[in-house]
Order: sequence, then structure tokens, then C-alpha cells
Amino acid sequence: MNPLMAALQDPQAYPHPTGPITLMETHISWVLLTGPFAYKVKKPVSLGFLDFSSLEQRRHFCQEELRLNQRLAPELYLNVVEIHGPPEQASLKGAGPVVEVAVRMRQFEQGGLLSQALLDGTLTGEHLERFADRLAAFHGDADVAPCKGPFGTPQAVVAPALANLEVLRRLHLGWDAHARLGDWTHREAQRLEAVFAERLARGRVREGHGDLHLGNLVLHQGEVVGFDCLEFNPALRWIDVLSDVAFLAMDLQAHGQGVWAARVLNRWLGACGDYGSLLTWRWYLTYRALVRAKVLALRQEQLADHSPHERGALQRQLESYVEQAHRSSESSGSGALLLTHGVSGSGKSHLASQLCQRHGWIQLRSDVERRRLFGGWGIALDPPRQGEVYSPEVSAELYGELLPSAAEAALHAGFTVVVDATFLKRNQRQVFIDLAHRRGTPWLILDFPIALEEGRRRLERRQAEGKDPSQADATVLMQQWQEREPLGDREEALQVEGLDLNAVEALLEAQRPEILRTTR
Repeated sequence: MNPLMAALQDPQAYPHPTGPITLMETHISWVLLTGPFAYKVKKPVSLGFLDFSSLEQRRHFCQEELRLNQRLAPELYLNVVEIHGPPEQASLKGAGPVVEVAVRMRQFEQGGLLSQALLDGTLTGEHLERFADRLAAFHGDADVAPCKGPFGTPQAVVAPALANLEVLRRLHLGWDAHARLGDWTHREAQRLEAVFAERLARGRVREGHGDLHLGNLVLHQGEVVGFDCLEFNPALRWIDVLSDVAFLAMDLQAHGQGVWAARVLNRWLGACGDYGSLLTWRWYLTYRALVRAKVLALRQEQLADHSPHERGALQRQLESYVEQAHRSSESSGSGALLLTHGVSGSGKSHLASQLCQRHGWIQLRSDVERRRLFGGWGIALDPPRQGEVYSPEVSAELYGELLPSAAEAALHAGFTVVVDATFLKRNQRQVFIDLAHRRGTPWLILDFPIALEEGRRRLERRQAEGKDPSQADATVLMQQWQEREPLGDREEALQVEGLDLNAVEALLEAQRPEILRTTR
């Protein structure tokens, strides 16, 4: 064992009481769990994409790790401490020469890691949706990459993707994925070159997290917290904000949680409104799967002298991420457009959410987008007055500009979109029907009939719970009831009786099966 790590497993090496000390190891660091605190020490390695070979470099990157992680996890990241030597007698107290530095963190339960919480059943979709809200706010506050700088250019986006493939090829892992994924990467990079440049120009390349997989997220005090932000290579964290979201979504998919991946994406989009980012969704899902495969390959190389059991486990994980990369790169769809129709409280949002989660569709919710008109990057924290939200001027902008623009962006990216709004006016519906005809996109209206009294009761319950973005009340409902315009003969609709998802899917399968085939 490394003599420094051996010495730091002695409780006497610490200036505070400890419990049993546990040493954890990755391909680039050691982490010592002492009970109250965890100490992260960087390995003196140079791997091409990072260089921790000198003490001063390790000190610099410890300071960077502290700075970056205090943005998302200030409650976990405390300070940088010095380790005194000689290595065989290493201690965090005393006056010996400084032989190493470490990031001191507040220790959390390892069972809280999302990779474990997922298995234990302690993680919920609500946890992930709240984190998606915070992630959108984090991205909104993050520093923006300059257009003339080195980050976020088409070349800067493509280079790490090619580097992942090169590492996997070099390590001779015994699979034939390199050629197919390499060809796809080159083709897709060329197709998206102008999109990458536009994303940079529009300020969507920011100093993000960079490594947001399930192993770097923890369920702490009832909330999901992101930690271990990527500090060692600025180019890997100065990224399109969607790349952070895609890492989490990809890892959820890889762990069999595609429904939760869809919830994260839709919640993040609802919080920030960045529907134009979806053009790059497939690229970043594939890229992130190969990042995980590369890390596992490097770890496997470091464990060359370990047991076949350990190496076999790593190999299986590696192959699962390569398969995930194939699925992401090969997924495509022409998309379809669904509109909901019904008064507030008729159950539109509930069913739209279920459909979008199950099939990976985009839910474009009018109640969320209305509030965006009063906010900035994300939803306004203080909701505007109801009279403003439901004014004719706001509705005209919502149905005439904001919703059609967002829907077209998602359709252009190949997604099926459910526009979750009342659509009580014929001219509002016609805007979207025209959009579908112009694009040659299949479309359908989901009609939600409901009795007036039942709608009023549902709105009262919803208001009492206080968890819904809608501000509609009985007054708004009555106005909608009086002003609604019935569907016409040319407005193809599927009537939703009750809110049973399986029953609705059966009707779709019977009447419009091509819509269900659009699942990405």
C-alpha cells in the first residue's frame, strides 16, 4: 500500500476524533472517510487529460475543486488542508514538511449516493425534479464562455468525444464498437457544427459541473446534491449546459430508469426554457455514455493485477455503457404533435406528464410557459398576479409565439411533443395544426371532457395542495367554460374518458399507431 495512505489510516493522524477509517480509491484520487469528515487526496498521476504530477499542481486543483463545488454543494465542501510528513508518518497536524494536500469535506452516508439510493428505493422522481430545478438555476447563474475563447467551439465539443474513442481503442477491449461509433461521431459532428457554434454564440456554453453521473450525486438531508465537479480540465466543464443534464439522464437510462430521465429533462426544460438545446440531445447522451466507458477502461487498466472477479465486474459495466452509447446514437424519430383540449382541472397535465415520461416525449406546459413571460432564464420565483397571467395579451403571446416556437424546436430535434394547454379557442389550435402540416408531422388532439362541478372540485384540491404551477381557480374555470369553442369536424381528436394511461395508449395504438412509434 502507498505509505502515505497507510499512515493516514491511523486515527492519531487527525486533529479530531474519528471513527473507523475507510480508504476509497478511484483512478485519480484517494478518499479517506474518518467519520465526521472525508479527505480527498489527488494521486500523483499524469493521464494526458489531467496532470497531478507535482505537489503544486495538486494544491492548485484542490483549490479549484473547493471553489467549483461550493457552487452546488457548499454544505459539503469545507476547505483545503495540508498533510505533513514524512509520508510514513503522515499527519494533518504537526510541523513536519508539507508532503500533500487534501480537500476536506463533510462526510455523508455512502448509501446516499444515487447509484445506491436507486437500488435501495430511497430515491424518488420528486427528488430528481427538485434537483433539475436547482440545476437549471445553477446553469442560469454560471459564468458564460466568451464567443472568442477556447471553450464550446465545434472543435472543442468534438475533441473530447474523439479522445474517448481513442482511449477505448488503445486499450484493446475486445469489442467492435469503435468503428461504428467513430463513424457516427464524425458524421454527427459535421451535421451539428453550425448548431454547436450557435449554442456558443447564444451563451449556452457555461462553467458547469462536467461530471454529473449518479456516483457524483448524493441524497443528503432529503435533497439531491451534486458534488465532485470536474476540476482538472476546464475544457471538460466549460460545456453546453445540456451536457450536464444529459449525463444524469444517460446514467438513469443505463440503470433502467428511462421514465425518471424523461422527468429530469422535462423539468429542466420547464425551468430554463432552452428547447433549442434538444438538437444536440442525442450527441450528448452518446458522448456521456462513452465518458463512463472510458473511465471504467482506465480503472480496469490500473487494476491489471487485481482479481478476475473485480476486472470482470468492471468489464460488464464498461460494456453496458458502450451498449447505452449505441442505443443513444441509433435512436431517432420524426416526432409527432399532440395538443390537449379541455378546461383547467380536466386532468390534461396529469396524463400528458405520464405519456411523456413513459415514451421520452417533451411536455410543453402552458402553465409553466405563462410564468416564463414574467421571468428570465427560469421561472419567476414570485408568481405574477392572476389577472396578469391570464390576460388576453399574455395568452396571445403564449399561443401565438412562445408555445409554437418551443414546439417547433422540439419537433425539429425529432421529438414528439405534447403541448399541454387548454386550447379552448379554435384559432389557438389552428396555429399548431398549421405547424404540423407545414412540417409534415402527424398530429392529434387529446380531448378531456369534464363536468363543471368536478372541474371546480379538482381545482380546489389542487389549490389546497399548493404544488402546481397553475394559478387557475373557479373564476378562471367559469370564464373558460363560457368562452370555449368546440372542436370542429376537421380537428381530429381522441376523447380521453378517465385518466388511465394504459387505456389511452390502447386507443392510440388502435387509432393512431404511428404516434406511439415516434418514441425516441
